[in-house]
Amino acid sequence: MSLTLLPAVDVRDGKAVRLRQGESGSETDYGSPLEAARTWVEAGAEWIHLVDLDAAFGTGNNRAQLREIVHELGDKVNIEMSGGVRDDDSLSAALEAGAARVNIGTAALENPEWTASVIKRYGDRVAIGLDVRGHTLAARGWVKEGGDLFETMKFLDSVGCSRYVVTDVARDGMMSGPNIDLLREVAERTDAKVTASGGISKLDDLHDIKILSDFGVDSAILGKSLYARAFTLEEALEVAR
Repeated sequence: MSLTLLPAVDVRDGKAVRLRQGESGSETDYGSPLEAARTWVEAGAEWIHLVDLDAAFGTGNNRAQLREIVHELGDKVNIEMSGGVRDDDSLSAALEAGAARVNIGTAALENPEWTASVIKRYGDRVAIGLDVRGHTLAARGWVKEGGDLFETMKFLDSVGCSRYVVTDVARDGMMSGPNIDLLREVAERTDAKVTASGGISKLDDLHDIKILSDFGVDSAILGKSLYARAFTLEEALEVAR
């Protein structure tokens, strides 16, 4: 089975950046978000994972930049938007901007009733981000604890969640390899599809994730590995296919 790859474009203060372990202030600046997104589309990406870090951290938003990316590239690539989607207004803004899918994180932990209602309304256009330390969820840009992973999944499964985006916070941006055990644990406990995120540093990591495809892990987000040129997107797509 092939693996869908989503190159990430994380935006803070209008620039494409990468964080270490999701920590505010740990940014490495990679310039124009639109240029970064163009690069991945030209290299053959079918999806882009677009993150508004300011919205996630509550330090403003980059809606104008995100809209520009979707406006120019939305007819060439599917765009998954993430970061600060916590109410009807922010969800509507992302969908109206042209996002194919919206990733909801903190709101799933802090406002489960609203989350259940939007899963029911939008189906597979909504994914739930599970950002994890051990088996404890992280919220508010990863600065607060958000409860037990599997208890939260039990509720989300019961209301029809169709996709989880699973990130081991300790590995994100660290180039230390994905947490295969965590991905397997999550995938074995749900019928929802699973997107792997965090820690991918070499092509062999993609091989390891592909082994989990039988359990429903069907995609992976690529961030630091691409920006640090550990491998090219073209090489990764070859492995993913």
